[in-house]
Amino acid sequence: MSPFSLVFLAAVTLTLAIRLWLGWRHIRHVGGHRAMVPADFAMRIPLAAHQKAADYTIARCRAGLVTTLVDSGLLLALTLGGGIAWLHELWSARLDGIAYGLAMIFSLLLISALIDLPFSLYRQFVIEARYGFNRMTLALFCVDLAKQVLLGLAIGLPVIATVLWLMQVMGADWWFWVWLFWAGFNLLLLFIYPTWIAPLFNKFTPMAEGETRSRIEALLDRCGFRSSGLFVMDGSKRSSHGNAYFTGFGNNKRIVFFDTLLERLTPNEVEAVLAHELGHFRKRHIVQRIVFMFAGSLAFLWLLGQLIDSPWFYAGLGVPAQNTALALILFFLVVPAFTFPLSPLLSRLSRRHEFEADAWAAEHAAASDLIRALVKLYEDNAATLTPDPLYSAFYDSHPPAAQRIARLQAST
Repeated sequence: MSPFSLVFLAAVTLTLAIRLWLGWRHIRHVGGHRAMVPADFAMRIPLAAHQKAADYTIARCRAGLVTTLVDSGLLLALTLGGGIAWLHELWSARLDGIAYGLAMIFSLLLISALIDLPFSLYRQFVIEARYGFNRMTLALFCVDLAKQVLLGLAIGLPVIATVLWLMQVMGADWWFWVWLFWAGFNLLLLFIYPTWIAPLFNKFTPMAEGETRSRIEALLDRCGFRSSGLFVMDGSKRSSHGNAYFTGFGNNKRIVFFDTLLERLTPNEVEAVLAHELGHFRKRHIVQRIVFMFAGSLAFLWLLGQLIDSPWFYAGLGVPAQNTALALILFFLVVPAFTFPLSPLLSRLSRRHEFEADAWAAEHAAASDLIRALVKLYEDNAATLTPDPLYSAFYDSHPPAAQRIARLQAST
C-alpha cells in the first residue's frame, strides 16, 4: 500500500470506530435512563411515552450502527477493494468522455441505492411500524422510489453532464466555474422546489380559514414577513410524525404545516412553533447556512482542483487510471472519512441557531405556548429526552429538550 492508502485506511477506521463508539454510548445512556422520566418533565410526559421514546431511539440507533458498518465496507470495497477500478474497465472499453463519466457515476449511485434499499424498507416497515409511526403502504413506497429515480435522472443527468463538461474544457480554473454553476443550480432549486418538486410527492392545500390561520396571519403582519401562502401538507399518508417548515426563496417562500402537527397542537401552540421558524428567518440563519454551504463547496472544489492531476491520489485509492470523472467520484467518496471529526462544530452552530430562534419566538409569542408545543412534539415523535451528551454533540442539530425548555422557562 502507498502512504496515502494507509492514511485513507486509518481515516476510515478511525471514523468507523468513533461512530460505533458513539452509537454504543447512546444506546447505553438512553437505556440507562429508561426507567424514570427526567424530573423537569415528570409532570408533562407519561412514563410509558418516555419508555417508548427510549426503545424507539435504541432501535433506530442499532439499525444505524449496522448501516454504518455496511457503508464503511462498501467504501473500502469500491476503493482499495478494486470496485471502482472494475467499473472503470467495464465502461472505458465501451464509452468515453462525458458518457463514460455519467455511466461511472450512475453505476455507483445504483449500487449504493440497491444496498441501502433493504435498510430503508426495514426502517420504514419494521421500526416505524413497530412504534406506530408508519402509515406508508408498500405500494406508496414503490411509487415514491420510482418518482425519486425519474426525478434524479431528469435533474441529475444534465447537472452532472454539465459539471463534467466544465471540468474538461475550463482548464486549470475549472473548479471555480463548476462552483458558480453549482451555486446557481442550488439557488434555482430553492426557488422551484415548492412549486414544481414538492407537489410530486405530497398534496399541499391552502390552510383553511379559522383561529389558527388568523393567529398566523397576525403574527406574520407583526413580524413583517411576506410569503406566497400558508399550506397544509398531507404528511399523514406516510407517517404520524409532525413538523412545520419554510420552503422556497425570495418571493416564492411558502409556510408548510404537516396535517399531523395541526391535529395535535392548539392554535396558540401552532403560532409559537411558527414564531420559532420565523426566528430563523429574522436572525438570517437560512442565509448564513447558504453562505456557509457555498463557501464549503468552493473550498472542497478548490482542493479537488489541486488533487486532480496527482497520480498518488488515484493509486492510493486503488484506481490505476486517471480522469476527471474518477477524480470527482473518489474525492466525494473519501471526504466524509476525513471530515466526520469536525461534525461537532457544525452541530454546535446549528444548535446555537435553534436557541436564538427560540429566544426570538419567546419575544413574539408566548414562551409557555412554545414549551407546551415542544413537549407535545417530543412525545408524539418519540424523541428521547435523555440523549448521550457526546453523541448529541456529533449528531444532533437541535439542542436536547431539557436545555431548550430551561432557556424558554427562564425567559418567562
